[in-house]
Amino acid sequence: MPYVVTEACIRCKYMDCVEVCPVDCFYEGENMLVISPDECIDCGVCEPECPAEAIISDTAGEAEKWLEMNREYAAKWPNITRKKDAPPDADDWKGKPDKFANNFSDKPGE
Repeated sequence: MPYVVTEACIRCKYMDCVEVCPVDCFYEGENMLVISPDECIDCGVCEPECPAEAIISDTAGEAEKWLEMNREYAAKWPNITRKKDAPPDADDWKGKPDKFANNFSDKPGE
C-alpha cells in the first residue's frame, strides 16, 4: 500500500518529504513531486513531513485518482533524493483547492 502525492503539492513543492524517504522514491516535476508507487515501501515517514498535507496513503478515498498519475509521472520525471528550496510563493498556494486543472505542469523538474 504505497503513499501518493495529491494536487495539494502543486505550486507548493516543499520537499521536506524527500529528505526522510529511505528508498528515494520521489520524482520531481516542474511544480510538484510524485511518488513511484512501485518503489514506495509504505513506511509512512513522508506523510507527516509534508507541510501542504499533500501525501496520503493509497487506501484513502481520494487516492485512487492520484495513484496512476503518480505512477505515470514517476516514470517520466527525474528522481530527487535531496531537498531543494520550495518556490518563493509556496506559502501563497498552500491550502488552495482544485489546483490540478489550471496549475499542473507535466514538465520535468530540474
